[in-house]
Amino acid sequence: MSAVQFVVEGGQRLQGAIRPAGNKNAALPIVAAALLTDQPVQLLNVPRIRDIETLVDLVRTTGADCEWTGPNALRIHARSVHAADLDPHMCARIRASILLAAPLLARCGSVTLSPPGGDVIGRRRLDTHFHVLQALGATYELGARFKFETSGLVGADVFLDEPSVTATENALVAAVAASGRTVLRNAASEPHVQDLARFLVALGARIEGIGSNVYTIEGGLPLGGTTHEIGPDHIEVGSFIGLAAVTRSTLRIEGAGIEHLRSTLMGFERLGIRCEVDGDDLIVPAEQSRQIQSDLGGHVPKLEDQPWPAFPADTMSIAIVTATQCDGMILFHEKMFESRLYFTDKLVNMGARIVLCDPHRAIVSGPTQLRGSTVESPDIRAGMAMLLAALCAEGTSVISNAQQIERGYERLEERLGALGARIRRIELSAR
Repeated sequence: MSAVQFVVEGGQRLQGAIRPAGNKNAALPIVAAALLTDQPVQLLNVPRIRDIETLVDLVRTTGADCEWTGPNALRIHARSVHAADLDPHMCARIRASILLAAPLLARCGSVTLSPPGGDVIGRRRLDTHFHVLQALGATYELGARFKFETSGLVGADVFLDEPSVTATENALVAAVAASGRTVLRNAASEPHVQDLARFLVALGARIEGIGSNVYTIEGGLPLGGTTHEIGPDHIEVGSFIGLAAVTRSTLRIEGAGIEHLRSTLMGFERLGIRCEVDGDDLIVPAEQSRQIQSDLGGHVPKLEDQPWPAFPADTMSIAIVTATQCDGMILFHEKMFESRLYFTDKLVNMGARIVLCDPHRAIVSGPTQLRGSTVESPDIRAGMAMLLAALCAEGTSVISNAQQIERGYERLEERLGALGARIRRIELSAR
């Protein structure tokens, strides 16, 4: 992976319209699920980012044909697939490699995977994947690599021990291939999980309960091909709301997927940032109160993430940077990942007033004028948050390890540059 730096000149007002990319967390399981059918699948609005490219390369190693037919259009045809050991180095680069377990089990009866990689934001347990696949008729062996086998997947009534997004996605794919009925309870229902379910239905699957935490799947039906368009990334929309807020800019976010933004908009309103809905678009005005809304009685408010449809965990880093430019004090409670808030020390070095209470809670007091600095992107979402901080800071900032940001955001320097941002991308070397 090439090492990338962003050199950012802060303090620029932005203006214009921007369209969110396709949801990467929908595209990843859908690319994997395309292996379920031996018919061609055409995917549209696929974000051309590092994580997707890595998964596509992994899918090719199974024997499936994968071809980019346009800038964001991907054709996959898995006429026949084999479950040879998947490249451990490629698996280690993305967490989504675990999503190949269910479709390859369904098509081949066995698959061997190396432990998946991804962001270093704390422990990300995989237990739910193993439990649900076992409940649907698979066996597994744990060691340096994970080996799954099945003589045939069979439907079952399954309670997930946590509403894990990727485990729910593996479970949905396995259930579609399993014979008989499956009921998944305490399942995740994020927009990207819903998008995967709609893709599976387009292939010919029968799924009830899409958008809820209980799915009923009639498995074993014949599957065909389809053309499917990935929905907009609601996390990217949240990032652009934060971008407009911290740079005091008016931005139009086109095709924002308004139906999935209730909790996001409510969270930003708590920071004094209000948006206007115009058809399918979202407008973030430059003029905002930026007054953090105290709880009744004048108490310090709290913004916390929870499973969908509550405020998304992946938007917390963006909200924290936004709060540094708002008037008042607020407690952020990151419940899901014990290492995600550690990036706040970089904001403190830039001039932010933040107290990290413990790995899960941080208090932000604003507003503060941030100063340009040299920082490193620790993960996708914190990296994007650091970019927002650099764009509103005085002076020039250098963000190293920016290839982490590019795992989740497409052509940022180009897209934000069109709005007036001054970002220079430097590719340093291959490593």
